[in-house]
Amino acid sequence: MGQEPALVFALAVLLAYVYAFVGGFTDAANAIATSVGSRVLSPRAAVVLAGAFNLLGGLSGTAVALTIGKGLVDPAALSLTTVVAGLGGAMTWSLLTYRVGIPVSETHGLIGGLVGAAVATAGVGVVQWQGLSKTLAAIVASPALGFIGGVALIVAIYRSLHRKSRGRVMPAFRHLQRASAAYMAFSHGRNDAQKPMGVLALALALHYGWEEVTVPVWIVVSCASVAAVGTAYGGWRIIRTLGLRITALDPVQGFAAEVAGASVIQGASELGIPISTTHAITSSILGVGAARRVSAVRWGITFRIFLSWLLTLPATMLLGAVALWVLSRAVPRLE
Repeated sequence: MGQEPALVFALAVLLAYVYAFVGGFTDAANAIATSVGSRVLSPRAAVVLAGAFNLLGGLSGTAVALTIGKGLVDPAALSLTTVVAGLGGAMTWSLLTYRVGIPVSETHGLIGGLVGAAVATAGVGVVQWQGLSKTLAAIVASPALGFIGGVALIVAIYRSLHRKSRGRVMPAFRHLQRASAAYMAFSHGRNDAQKPMGVLALALALHYGWEEVTVPVWIVVSCASVAAVGTAYGGWRIIRTLGLRITALDPVQGFAAEVAGASVIQGASELGIPISTTHAITSSILGVGAARRVSAVRWGITFRIFLSWLLTLPATMLLGAVALWVLSRAVPRLE
């Protein structure tokens, strides 16, 4: 693509970091909601823990970042305007849903925004179907695995401890859930914090004409740090939805939900697949609640969450395409 104004490059870099921060605070609930809901951690302690372990997770690799940067759409056919439009579409949707306290997938929002803007830029042929198909498959697989894992783990715990009194079990699981909250936060950072790294690396490759999209160390450190600050800032509305409104949780159930959800995320991160950490932990919470009894889950709220999941991809694809249309008319005026 032709050289674009420096202002567009600066905007792409700025939005990548804004996306890291926004993703941190809207997805903070993924790592800490169950611990807050079960009263194991205070909100203040939970966000500090989540921020620290999100940072460590974000520093642990770049496989997911590379998938975002070059595995979904062909970088050679894109422009910096495409990157700005994709980020704009994703963040618009995230903030709209945050205002009503509904947890949505930052991953699928980013993918939808980038794909929508890329298709609007260069047509359907720009899509890397092999990489995109793995991510689309994870839309179905990650919630299913989270739900099944939550059910299986809580049933196994209950069966192994059925002879123990609640008074002996709960103190131990309060400590265990603090550890599982750290595991969940690390897993969240390992997958979610890498997504803005991939976008920033793509923007740099387009601006400087790199033949290959790579993720330098300074991108890893800076994006992980900004995401961790966003997580520490907290996403209180979504924390309330996940931790308090879907189903009541005690430390045993919170531990099971966090371990199940985090394990799904770790598996995907090993394979370099960007999955929805929101889907993984929310479905794990649902599985734990449903294993206790079906009526323990507030299905009305759950329906609203699933509806938002279904709408995320098409909505962000449309928003990304609209943003591209607007920007493509504004950018020539800057030259």
